[in-house]
Amino acid sequence: MKDKRTYNKLKEHGEDMTHENEAKITSEDRGPLDLTLLTEQYRAELKKYQDRESLHIKVENQLNGMKQIIIEMSATIKNLQTDNNTLLKENDRLAEEIQLLEMQIKK
Repeated sequence: MKDKRTYNKLKEHGEDMTHENEAKITSEDRGPLDLTLLTEQYRAELKKYQDRESLHIKVENQLNGMKQIIIEMSATIKNLQTDNNTLLKENDRLAEEIQLLEMQIKK
């Protein structure tokens, strides 16, 4: 009994004997109701859905981040406006004091 196949002819030496009896199934060989074809189509559609869902989540996270930045910036702007109004009032008060002091000096 022979354990290993040996090459009997020179032509066989270049062939890969491990796959010589395997049949390949292509999508043309399968009908529209073939279970493997339906499974592949389902997986392709599921992959597209998952990609769209991940894109949606990414965009939603970016949107929420931008909203938070806008809220923080608007609060900062309000604080700056309040500080600016306070500084303007203080500036006006000091200008009035200067005028009063100048008037006292002139007397």
